[in-house]
Amino acid sequence: MPVTSLKLGKLKVVRRQLLQRYEHQPFVSCLAGLYGCQWRRYQRVWAQPGECCCSKVECGSFGLLILTFFLSFVFLYFWSEAQNDYNDFDWFNFGTLGFWFPWSLVLLVVAAALFTYIALLLVLAVCLLTEGQRLYLHWSHKTGIVVTLVFTVTATAILSDLWSKEWKTLLLSLQVTAPFLHVAAVSLMAILSWPIALHFFRMNRKGRQVAVLGLYLSVLFCLYLVPLGMYSPCIKEAGTLGPAPKLIGHRGAPMLAPENTVMSFEKAVEAGGEGLETDVTISYDGVPFLMHDSTLRRTTDVAEVFPNRTHLDASMFTWAELQQLNAGRWFLSRDPFGTAWSLSEVDRSQAQNQSVPSLAQFLEVAARSGRLVMFDLRRPPYGHPCRDSYINITLQVVQAHINSSQVLWLPSEDREMVHTLDPQLQQTSGEKASIQELTDGHISRLNLHYSTMSQQQISKYQSVNISTNLYVISQPWLYTLAWCAGAQSVTTNSMSVLSTINTPLFLMTPEEYSLMWILTDAVSAFLIIAIFIFHWWRERGLTFWSGSRQTQENGPYSKFRTELSDVWSISSVNIRPDTQSTPSSPITPHLPTITEE
Repeated sequence: MPVTSLKLGKLKVVRRQLLQRYEHQPFVSCLAGLYGCQWRRYQRVWAQPGECCCSKVECGSFGLLILTFFLSFVFLYFWSEAQNDYNDFDWFNFGTLGFWFPWSLVLLVVAAALFTYIALLLVLAVCLLTEGQRLYLHWSHKTGIVVTLVFTVTATAILSDLWSKEWKTLLLSLQVTAPFLHVAAVSLMAILSWPIALHFFRMNRKGRQVAVLGLYLSVLFCLYLVPLGMYSPCIKEAGTLGPAPKLIGHRGAPMLAPENTVMSFEKAVEAGGEGLETDVTISYDGVPFLMHDSTLRRTTDVAEVFPNRTHLDASMFTWAELQQLNAGRWFLSRDPFGTAWSLSEVDRSQAQNQSVPSLAQFLEVAARSGRLVMFDLRRPPYGHPCRDSYINITLQVVQAHINSSQVLWLPSEDREMVHTLDPQLQQTSGEKASIQELTDGHISRLNLHYSTMSQQQISKYQSVNISTNLYVISQPWLYTLAWCAGAQSVTTNSMSVLSTINTPLFLMTPEEYSLMWILTDAVSAFLIIAIFIFHWWRERGLTFWSGSRQTQENGPYSKFRTELSDVWSISSVNIRPDTQSTPSSPITPHLPTITEE
């Protein structure tokens, strides 16, 4: 009796599936080789239905991999969002170690490299699970995971101790990035649903199934509900966005010229800055000059000119001695912002010939350009002849070189006396206080660190005509946040960058955000449910179609209980078309001979 067409169809399906498994070997070999150095087929083990995907040791390694992935991601995100303050971090290390090195960028590169390594390992593990392979992580990768975990925990602990305010920066960044992180996290959960569903329906223990599915759904539902607790000033009704904050050059334009030099302030004016900020110290002979640090060694060549006075307080030098110092060559040699390469030859020549400027020179630049000025005033140390008269000396220079209404007077010492002597000065406070206290102190402007940014407080102060300036903001996302929060001005290092921003980088209405949130959750829920239904359907041998023939399967994992990576030989099907069958001796076609190598 001839072989029926149905049985021939089944044989073709068997042959096709086995060939597909054979052709799939390079992909599985690559995954297992990279993850566990198991490049040969006999080294790999396929997880049988009902078995766990790995041994207890490998399960612990996989859990450690997941933990390291999340911790390294948090650290990388934290440090990448701290770019606004990299310059402060590098100069802090300069003061501690005594030499300049871009530690912030090195730390960022190392963190990114380690996170990428861990992420690739996790992707390999998920792909192996998707292929039904038992996990085996090579010892070298286990060592790499431990090294990454130790580095991440140590770096996080040290930075949290020395620079804890940066965690506030991370929280601020979430007001801009949270909607996009939410979409990415939900998308990741949708992708992970494939291996989770596959192994869920292959488990033969209800307790294990409940634990896996319960954990997965708990994380998923938390992600679905995260937007309920999100707040961002950049999610606001259309037409309610105020004007862009005015830009005040922090020590001039320190990305384009040496900080606190005449060239730097001129560059800030050229870039469109509305104001100039600096730091004032009194020389030993009573001349106010510009210097941020307490010593001269960071921004001058004092180590070459006065090698025995490197660590001496800057105010203990006379004005004549200060004029002997070069205040520009350090900028080209150390390149603190990595922008020196962009300077023209003319600018480079001008930069390396800068000297320490006096307060009078600074005020003349502001007066010619009609810019606002703001400065910190450092009191001279004990033993300095101007320790008790430094405020009067500074005030006299201000009144002699600029209109007082252009000056944002920041020093808090003897504020009442200063206001009495010159009521046109715009009294500026560096600390928050009640509205009553501010108005009693004649405060018209606040100068606050950006980490204290609050839309509600800025609006409250603005209601009584007290403006808010935030410092130091150099990253576009922070500028966007300050804009949406209603800040009237910001102090910045990147005048040339922020001056080109015409609209906030992130701005949407509540309706747009709700639509984005609902669509993301709905689409992901649909895909996840579809993936679970598909695996449930496949594992229970529902009807599949092969060409125009309908055949029955019992699930790929229950029908072929052999390792996915094994190579199979399929013998030819011997069919004798001339043989006749009888009821007493039915002829059955020879099935393919399957032998394991």
